[in-house]
Amino acid sequence: MGPRTRILDAAMLVFRRQGFRRSSIEQAAEAAGLTRQALYHHFESKEALFRAVIERLHEEALAAEMAAASAAENEGGSLADILVASVSAKLGQLAASLDGSPHVEELFSEHLLQARDLYQKYTTAYTEQLAETITRVCRKQDLTLNATTPRDFARHIEMAINGTKSAYPALQPAGAFLRDLEIMLRTLVAGAVSPAPRKPAAKPKPARKSTSRKPGDRR
Repeated sequence: MGPRTRILDAAMLVFRRQGFRRSSIEQAAEAAGLTRQALYHHFESKEALFRAVIERLHEEALAAEMAAASAAENEGGSLADILVASVSAKLGQLAASLDGSPHVEELFSEHLLQARDLYQKYTTAYTEQLAETITRVCRKQDLTLNATTPRDFARHIEMAINGTKSAYPALQPAGAFLRDLEIMLRTLVAGAVSPAPRKPAAKPKPARKSTSRKPGDRR
C-alpha cells in the first residue's frame, strides 16, 4: 500500500469519526502513522485532503456502477434490471462509505461546499456512463426510446435520483431510499422504452409468365 492510499484510508476514518469541521490534518497524519510534515508533502491542506477522499469515493462508485451494469447485462436482465442494478450499485457504494458515521449529513453538505466542481464532474461522468449503457442495451435487445435520446434519458434518470434524494437526506435510510429509487427507475423505463417496430415482411414477387412458345402455337 502506497503512502497516498494509506493517507486517504486514514483520512476517511477521521472524517467519518469527527466530521469535516472537527477533524484536522494532525488527526489524519496520526491515523496514517505519519508526521504532520510528511502528510503536508502529499496534501497542502485539510480541504485538499477532503477533496481527494471525495474524488476517490466517486471513482469507486463509478467503477461499481459499471461492474453492476455489466453483470446484470451478462445475466440477460431487461433494461430496467440493468439500470436499477447499476444506479443502486453506485449509490449503495456512496452510502456504504459513510454508513455508521454520526456526521453523514455534514459530510454530504461539505462535499458540495468544498468539492462542487467534483460533484459536477462526476454527475457528468455518471450521465455519460448511463447513456452508453442505454444505447448498448437498446441496440442489443432491439428496443427503441420514445421521443428521447439515450443522453436525455440518462439525464432524466439523474434528475429522478436527485428528486428521490430530497426525500432521504444523506441517502439514509439506505434500504428505503434504494427501494423507492427502484420504483422510480422502473416507472421511467416503462414509459420511455418500447420494442423496436418490426419491419413488414417483404411481399413475394409474382411469378413471371413464360414467354416461350410451344410447338404448334399460332403467331
